[in-house]
Amino acid sequence: MGSEQAEQEVADMLPAAVEAAAGPGPEPEPEPEPRVEPESGSAAEPAAETPAAPADGGRPARGRAGLAVLGRVGIVLAVLTVAGGGIWATSRAGSPQASPTTTEIPALQVKAADVAPGSTAPVDATVNGAQIVTGQQSQPQQQQQQQQGKRQGKDLLSLWADKVSDVTGIPVRALIGYGNAELVLRASQPSCRISWATLAGIGRIESNHGQYGGAVLQANGYPSKPIIGVPLDGTPGVRAIGDTDHGRFDGDPYYDRAVGPMQFIPSTWARWGGGYDPQQIDAAALAAAKYLCAGGRDMASPQGWWQGILSYNNSVDYAQKVFGLADSYAKAAQVVRMS
Repeated sequence: MGSEQAEQEVADMLPAAVEAAAGPGPEPEPEPEPRVEPESGSAAEPAAETPAAPADGGRPARGRAGLAVLGRVGIVLAVLTVAGGGIWATSRAGSPQASPTTTEIPALQVKAADVAPGSTAPVDATVNGAQIVTGQQSQPQQQQQQQQGKRQGKDLLSLWADKVSDVTGIPVRALIGYGNAELVLRASQPSCRISWATLAGIGRIESNHGQYGGAVLQANGYPSKPIIGVPLDGTPGVRAIGDTDHGRFDGDPYYDRAVGPMQFIPSTWARWGGGYDPQQIDAAALAAAKYLCAGGRDMASPQGWWQGILSYNNSVDYAQKVFGLADSYAKAAQVVRMS
C-alpha cells in the first residue's frame, strides 16, 4: 500500500479522539533539558550512579506517525479499546498532595549496558511482532471459530500485553499504554519507528512502570496514589525550578516536581501533554513517544535512538540503563505470538 493511501486509511480508521491526542504536525526538535541533579537520600538517584524515578521530568514530542503492522483490524480494535477506556476519557487533571521524599529508587538495581553511545540501537520490537495468526490449515473449523470468538471478546492489544507481560514481568496495564503509544505514533509518523520496548525501559527507570513508592497501576491507567518527586528547590544537588502549574499537577505551589509514571516536570507537560493528566499511563507514554519522535528522529537507528534518550535525560548512564532494559524486553518478547 502506498504511503499516502495508508495514511488516509489510518485517518479514516482511527477515532477523532486519537487524532486529537496525536496532536498537530512535528515541531522542531526540543533542546535537551539540563539534568536535575538529585539530592542525597531523596527519591531521586545520585546522578553519577543512576537517574531517579522523579529526577528530571519527562519530555515528549508532537507529530503524526504511521501504521504499525499489527494488522489493520487489530490496530483499530486496539486503539479504539484504549480510546474508550483510557487516555481519551481522562482529560481531567488531578489535584494531588505533595508527596514526602522516599528513599526508594526504581532504577538503583538496574545495570547500565556496556555499550558506547551511538554505536547501536536496542533490538527492534514492535507490537506487530506479536503476530496475528488467522488460523492454520490443519486446525478443525470448529477450533478456529472458538479462537476467533476469544479474540473478539478481548481486544488484541490487551491480548498482546497479557503475553508480553508473562515473559517480561511488565504490568499488563503499563504494556497497554506503551503499546498504544507505539501504534499511535507509527500510524501518524512512521519514520520515527518508536518501540514499546524503549518506552518500557524509560517507564521502568522513572517509576517502575507506575509502581513507584508502593503505588499500584490500576485498570484505568492511574497509579493508586499520585507519583510525585522531590521539590526542585535548588538545595544542594537539585536544580531550582519555581512553580509553573500553581500546584495543579504536583501539589506544590512553590516549586515544580516531576510527576507521573514517565516523570514530567509540569512545564514540560504543559507543552507536550495535550491537556491530559500526567499520572495516566496512556497519556504519559504517548507524550513520551511524541517527544522522542521530535524533529523527524528515527528511534530505530543508533544515532536517532541515543539522541532521543539523551534528550529525555542528558545522562549517558541513564541512556545505557534504558538501552539494557529495552533490549532485554524486546528479546524476551520475540517468543510472543498471537494465535
